[in-house]
Amino acid sequence: MPRSRRGRDVSGILLLDKPAGISSNQALQRARRLLDARKAGHTGSLDPLATGMLPLCFGEATKVSTFLLDAHKRYRTTAALGAATDTGDLDGEVIERAPVPPRSADEVAAVLARFAGEIEQVPPMYSALKHGGERLYRLARAGQVVERPPRRVTIHALHRLDAGGAIGPDAMSLELEVDCSKGTYIRTLVEDIARALGTVGHVAALRRVSVSPFDGEAMVTLEALEALPPEARDAQLLAADTALSGLPALEVDADEARRLTHGQSLLVEASRRPGSGERDPVLCRAYGPARGFLGLVDVAASGEVRARRLFVAAGA
Repeated sequence: MPRSRRGRDVSGILLLDKPAGISSNQALQRARRLLDARKAGHTGSLDPLATGMLPLCFGEATKVSTFLLDAHKRYRTTAALGAATDTGDLDGEVIERAPVPPRSADEVAAVLARFAGEIEQVPPMYSALKHGGERLYRLARAGQVVERPPRRVTIHALHRLDAGGAIGPDAMSLELEVDCSKGTYIRTLVEDIARALGTVGHVAALRRVSVSPFDGEAMVTLEALEALPPEARDAQLLAADTALSGLPALEVDADEARRLTHGQSLLVEASRRPGSGERDPVLCRAYGPARGFLGLVDVAASGEVRARRLFVAAGA
């Protein structure tokens, strides 16, 4: 007999403030149990050391998780200088120590400026990337080091949050804020900055402040979620389409909504086509009457509208 599915059909996005000391999956499973949700997934891991925004998608909202994986992210980190660890963060064993040469505030600023824009990073061994079908962190735990090709990432902004003074033997840390593209390893960035300053370093603290488009949105802790009555916890969920606010919207009438949900294409007039002059087709959010979210559609320059990914039980 097949095992019956468990949990409720909960749908929405929870902006969890992940605590330190647990993995992203452990945080997800705790939130899933609190919501009694049948289907759930997280959108980009945070290291156990890290805290901060971890968007969790439940039910139909798991269909938008790719957009959050691809989103820009903003972090605040403490870079400890003078010691390198095998994991690149505070949880690892110290493998190298080096003096921190005196650097003026202007010299530090000049070094940081070198990391703005598009840069190349070599992924750390302690990462979830695969080599020959095996996770790199598993190879690292077995004492293996393999070659990792560099990857291009973008640092949109990088600046200091501390007093911005000199560094040296009496000032051996930097407080940084990093706005970056997907795939950026803050541990690698800190290590590379430390080397550029003439020393070694590791991440002593890390907090993810935001995941686009949820910049400045309130987060909820596991403790706060647990303290709520079970019937009040769903109110902490955001609608799935909040993750897609950067996409243009297309409104359709009841008949058009019905046709889309039955797999048929539409033809809309030029005045209704979003994204004029952009690439063809344009990915859009589709809304039926009363702003019921239908899902994602492709709108061609010819006016043809085809469903890309529709949502169950969306308003029509």
